[in-house]
Amino acid sequence: MIKVVISTDKSTTKITSIEVKGHSNSAPKGKDLICAAVSAIITGGINALADKDYCFILEEGHALIKANDIPSDYDGVVLKTIGTQLRTIEESNKQFVSIQIL
Repeated sequence: MIKVVISTDKSTTKITSIEVKGHSNSAPKGKDLICAAVSAIITGGINALADKDYCFILEEGHALIKANDIPSDYDGVVLKTIGTQLRTIEESNKQFVSIQIL
């Protein structure tokens, strides 16, 4: 299962980190469309961030986007979009993707 943890800043409600761990195992490696979709969302999101004041991890089975400070308004929208896209995947694939919002 892919487990996603989305953390927000309590005062601004902006997303400050998104961590993704695991594999969906919905199909054999290399043919898993759920893993491919989640990977594309995370990679595209990282590329769309304007500020690079983040800790990034992007490796097999683990991805992390963690802001070192409160994200700018632009990056806040990018992070929110990543979260929305991941929730869309979760809605139709609950047996393979789980999202926790802190």
